[in-house]
Amino acid sequence: MMKRMLRHPRNAKTALEKNAAHRFAATQALVCYPTDTVYTFIPKNACSTLRLSLAAANGCVAGPEDWTWIHPNNRTFSATLRELLTARFTFVILRCPHARLASVFLDKIVSKTTEFWDLYRLENDGLDEFRTTFRRFVATIEKPKNLRANIHWRPQEEFLVYERYDAYFQMERFGDAVPQIEQQGGIALIDARPLTRHGTERFDLVSDLCYADTPLAELAEMKRQGKAPAHAALYDDRLAARVARIYAADLALYSGLFGTPDLLFPAAAGHERR
Repeated sequence: MMKRMLRHPRNAKTALEKNAAHRFAATQALVCYPTDTVYTFIPKNACSTLRLSLAAANGCVAGPEDWTWIHPNNRTFSATLRELLTARFTFVILRCPHARLASVFLDKIVSKTTEFWDLYRLENDGLDEFRTTFRRFVATIEKPKNLRANIHWRPQEEFLVYERYDAYFQMERFGDAVPQIEQQGGIALIDARPLTRHGTERFDLVSDLCYADTPLAELAEMKRQGKAPAHAALYDDRLAARVARIYAADLALYSGLFGTPDLLFPAAAGHERR
């Protein structure tokens, strides 16, 4: 087992319980108690599958039939300092930042879930389904008061509690990660996608034009008809570059670990595959 080095404590000369960056990351670090495994929970990165599987491993749910238990229990398995430092195995799942943001938009904003209404209030009731587009959503969350206001679009690198994890996995190649998570992490994975229906797997994905400026109302109607824009179809070059600037640290983290082939816009990483 490698020595555990926490990422944030030495960056702030304050008591650890007052270190906001560490407190947030530690809250997102979830423990599988039977195997002393710590998993960092990042929304939109296979998080429902991992949280349901973790709840089953920890004896809190019997199986898929109890899947709704996970929603009010995001922090139930948050790690203590001792659990962080004595973990036997640690891992995190990362995702292309452009794809993650597109997924959040199509799931939470187009469907006007709680996340939409939270942002609506932050903008003083300034969003509506006939004017709000993906481009406007990006401009809205780019504001400093909004970027960290919701964990679904908060930068991924801020979730990391360790300087180094035992394993980093790609959302884009999640199937390749399953054996190691099950064998080393001791977590039997339960696929939550058919239960939560948060992804785009059930839609016919279309790329016939750029949907960056298509209003929410039209996108919602597409979803009712069983269609949705492919993630890349929500971007034009200007918008892809803007998101790359907003999530520059996430792009650097992802491409440094995995290279650029699985990014929606490989050139946005600013370097060729290593």
